[in-house]
Amino acid sequence: MSNIPASRQHDILTLIRQEGSVTVSLLAEQFSVSELTIRRDLDHLAKKGLVERTHGGATARRNLPVEPDYLQKASEYPQEKAAIAETVASFVEEGDTLYINSGSTTFEVIRAVASLEKRVTIVTNNIDAVYLCKESEHVRLILAGGIYRNRSHSVSGSLSSLIVSQIHANKAIIGVDGFSPSAGLTTPILEEAETTRAMIEHTVGKVYVVAASNKIGVVSNFKTVSLDQVDALVTDGKGAEIVQQMEIPESLEIIVATNTRSAV
Repeated sequence: MSNIPASRQHDILTLIRQEGSVTVSLLAEQFSVSELTIRRDLDHLAKKGLVERTHGGATARRNLPVEPDYLQKASEYPQEKAAIAETVASFVEEGDTLYINSGSTTFEVIRAVASLEKRVTIVTNNIDAVYLCKESEHVRLILAGGIYRNRSHSVSGSLSSLIVSQIHANKAIIGVDGFSPSAGLTTPILEEAETTRAMIEHTVGKVYVVAASNKIGVVSNFKTVSLDQVDALVTDGKGAEIVQQMEIPESLEIIVATNTRSAV
């Protein structure tokens, strides 16, 4: 193992990509250098956007440059998404106005909220919300206009942001493509980032992010907001384990979805 900084950092990065995560103490022993030196190496790699720093180490950063197909996303982690949806829906109160953005996890959130039979207003760019709420007498559904994108089953863009700017919700429930301490909330689609950012900026109460473990540590092309603009992350058990090792804002609450139900 080389002790030349650039070569050692290259070797560390290769090891992190192979193992998924590493600790400072293990690297110091493996490279025969001080823990302080390893911390500097990891900080350097994190500044270059190559790894995510954790308490006592680092994890590999995963990139999502291309938007996955909606049906593909919907088929992944169905039980975890349903549990996350039921958990965040338990925080919804009678009379709430909710921002809920597009995505397969937020689709499950809308389904869970509609089943509560509480009088709420849902403002969303998720076109599939019409299917979920069409028979509900309790949900007032407001669709944000914009350009329809078949790949995400959503509308977004400047028109969506304009409509959102006229409404102040008291809770926002936000799905993400990527959740990262360094990059914040990210998505591969610029217009989606703009619409979701507008929702968060026009929320006067709590902002909840809903994400299964496969979204944690992922970075995509366009930033929505930093993590300091999020009040709580609702995730599954594995996701919570990953996040608790990361250097996240102290104010960010981690809520573990423990309910389970069979996938439909």
